[in-house]
Amino acid sequence: MSKKADKAGEKGWVTPTAIPPDDWGSFRYRGKTLDEILKMPMDEFVKLLPARQRRSLRRGLKPEHRKLLEKVHRAKRLMAEGRKVVIRTHARDMIIMPEMVGLTIHVYNGIAWIPVYISPWHIGHYLGEFALTTRIVQHGEPGLKATRGSLHIASK
Repeated sequence: MSKKADKAGEKGWVTPTAIPPDDWGSFRYRGKTLDEILKMPMDEFVKLLPARQRRSLRRGLKPEHRKLLEKVHRAKRLMAEGRKVVIRTHARDMIIMPEMVGLTIHVYNGIAWIPVYISPWHIGHYLGEFALTTRIVQHGEPGLKATRGSLHIASK
């Protein structure tokens, strides 16, 4: 493990490693490349998704999901001009769409904004899957930073 990953473990948060855009050539989603998916109409793309995501998108997008997609489209235009854009959202239940690939979206986990760099492998997942809401519990030894009762351990 790298030192950075060790530090993240100490803090209690897992930091995923991002796959650089140079390695995206090997990506396939249900046999389709990223370029093919980007050119697809939304109806065809929805047919590729798993059942839960497919049902959710067929019922229509929630207003907060529409607002996020508008921010994504605006960010894509501004990035083409060379400007840096920060997208923040509370919509953890938003399904990651192909047009989000390449952006960093800051997802709120209840405490902080967790930056999630969207790569093609994230397509079809939910944003909330990549911004954990609970910390990893790393218990110490009995007696260290604990209550007075845990100082005395019965030895058998």
